[in-house]
Amino acid sequence: MPAFLLEVGTEELPAGFLSDAIVQWKSRIPHSLATHNLPDAVVEVYGTPRRLAVLITGLPSQQADREEEIKGPPAQAAFKDGQPTKAAIGFASKQGVDISALEIRPTEKGDFVFVNKQIPGRPIADILTELVPQWVWNLEGKRLMRWGHGDGRFSRPIRWLVTLLDGDILPLQLENGAKVVKSDRISRAHRVLHPEPVSISHATEYVKTLADGSVIVSPEERKKIISEQVKKAAKAAGGNTVVYPDLLEEVVNLVEYPSVVIGKFEEDFLNLPTEVITEVMVTHQRYFPVFKDGYQEQLLPNFLTISNGNPAKADIIAVGNERVIRARLADARFFCASDLSKPLESFLPQLEKVTFQEDLGSVRAKVDRVVKIAERISEQLHLGKEQRQKVERAALLCKADLVTQMVFEFPELQGIMGEKYALVSGEDPEVARAIMEHYWPVRTIKQEELTAENDIPDGLLRSTIAPPSYVEELTAENDIPDGLLPLTLTGKIVALADRLDTLVCIFGLGLIPTGSSDPFALRRAANGLIQIIWLAIITENGRVIKEGGLKLNLSQLLEQVATDFATAFNKDAKSLIKTLQEFFLQRIRTLLQDEKQIDYDLVNAVLGENDPEYTERALVDLLDVRDRAIYLQKIRQDGTLDKIYETVNRSTRLAAQGNLDLETLEPQTLINPELFQKKSESAFYNALVELVPQTQAAQQNRDYQLLVTALTKIAPTVSTFFDGEDSVLVMDPNPDIKQNRLNLLGLLRNHARVLADFGAIVKNL
Repeated sequence: MPAFLLEVGTEELPAGFLSDAIVQWKSRIPHSLATHNLPDAVVEVYGTPRRLAVLITGLPSQQADREEEIKGPPAQAAFKDGQPTKAAIGFASKQGVDISALEIRPTEKGDFVFVNKQIPGRPIADILTELVPQWVWNLEGKRLMRWGHGDGRFSRPIRWLVTLLDGDILPLQLENGAKVVKSDRISRAHRVLHPEPVSISHATEYVKTLADGSVIVSPEERKKIISEQVKKAAKAAGGNTVVYPDLLEEVVNLVEYPSVVIGKFEEDFLNLPTEVITEVMVTHQRYFPVFKDGYQEQLLPNFLTISNGNPAKADIIAVGNERVIRARLADARFFCASDLSKPLESFLPQLEKVTFQEDLGSVRAKVDRVVKIAERISEQLHLGKEQRQKVERAALLCKADLVTQMVFEFPELQGIMGEKYALVSGEDPEVARAIMEHYWPVRTIKQEELTAENDIPDGLLRSTIAPPSYVEELTAENDIPDGLLPLTLTGKIVALADRLDTLVCIFGLGLIPTGSSDPFALRRAANGLIQIIWLAIITENGRVIKEGGLKLNLSQLLEQVATDFATAFNKDAKSLIKTLQEFFLQRIRTLLQDEKQIDYDLVNAVLGENDPEYTERALVDLLDVRDRAIYLQKIRQDGTLDKIYETVNRSTRLAAQGNLDLETLEPQTLINPELFQKKSESAFYNALVELVPQTQAAQQNRDYQLLVTALTKIAPTVSTFFDGEDSVLVMDPNPDIKQNRLNLLGLLRNHARVLADFGAIVKNL
């Protein structure tokens, strides 16, 4: 079966575009072939900084013939008195068939004319000639450029084109105005190691031919080579390295024939914070740092760079890179010394010159709002005076490092340098730590990323984001957070205050996320806020002292902060509060379903569907809504939910015909035993009396097993009430008896509602 090769040769492509283009082709080309009745082809996509290529095997020489049913005009319009009209004649002519080939068939909209048309398969060469320009010009990316005088847009100018169908050139061309690139079998090899052009004899010889020209076209192969080489080189330098996935992804797409070069710098630079050195290496120079004694915070005066040059010239390449990093580290040392010449607090006035958002004023104004919100959170948590002072101080200083020279030069170090400078300035260690932690969570991480050897998420072990000890704390616990969360109580409170201010202010300006557009990352901010409240592992002196979440009333906080904003900026507080509540409910719903893996109907059952009581309850106590959802999922999986579902659901449906509110739990003042006519009513009443303390304990301790155990116990009694020998007719003709029985059912419904709205639960999901 024929094989087809397409190689688009270009000037040096940006690493980001190349990575995205490969992903697009892997998805779009198979889909494109399938739509042309070529579904069984095998598509392999390759790419280097100078080329984007695809090798397609398993193609037929020609499409298979197919039959297509084509619908024409309504039968009434196509035929009059059995004779074809102009409509029928025109339809037949357009389809290239005789009038006798037309058939009348019934449809939902009446009788229509149809024709079965035989469509012969086209040669594969013709199809590919049409598709190739679409594959090339339809690629999407940032900052695509035009060159020449055409309308074609690509990341970089296209310089050559290889199109081979087996061993033959498939003649086609890419036109861009007056600039035309014609297809050939000639490709370009490595600029340095093999400067001469190479000729590809057959499509399937592509990978080998380019390899002979010192070009490894497979990104996966280059990734494997780089990973192995950097580990080996780090060991040769006397240490270890971290293969950061983001850095690896980038350098893979910067080289065609990777080789690792070991460089060094003066040991004096190791006096700089480790975070600064690794930031210079990883983010700015794309180097892999070398750590002493494994993944520790101590560095060796070495770095690893991935070269695209001649491995025999490694010493010369190392010297050039050493010169560059020496200059960068010298700059960093100057910035650090300059910043440390004065206390961190002295930078606060400069924040007035930095705009947070055009309509919201300066960063200094934001800091004042964060301080106030942090105070409100401290009030809710009933913190002592000393802890409140720490929170207030951390909130005041949390953005001060933004105007330091170091952070101006290296923005990725925000918060990190704030902690360093705060410690040198004599601030409390927890205050300093909170300045860094208030930016967390910085990204979503998965447990397998934490524990997989060497494949550490970018920014996790790199000390610019978190010390390695944090990973040890996480992996020592069973409950791994969904992001890198603050550990200190002060850090958590400032993180919450910062996010609340951003969310309320941006929403207050009407800049609400729509669809995939979220320029202020408000969804991420809200997710982080909820996760901080939910997890809330709090440490002291390196040990975990508290787990299980923060008892915060988010509804009250939203109302307070939104009201403050509306007063200051002359906005409508009520509509803002409502919009924020709806937004947070949607975030809670998403996190429960996507992160906690809770079934959608169980999420509906704890959040309520058009149920103000439930939605308010969720925002008042985020820990409660989380625990109820997780518990419901558990009892669904172990079968306990099935034991109480029918009883509670049947009671709930009938109780809706009564007038009992949704909160009452006590039966003594509500039920009149003198109206009982059957023993089943008395048994039901007594069971409800016994149920009350169990429900109250479940509410108080968030131990819903107590409630479910009690509901399971009462289920046979309720079944007897409905269907046993001593059953009753709930809708009794006597209105007093009827209401008394409906109240019994309503009370059971109310007890069950402490856990969830059973009416929202789907049976046998």
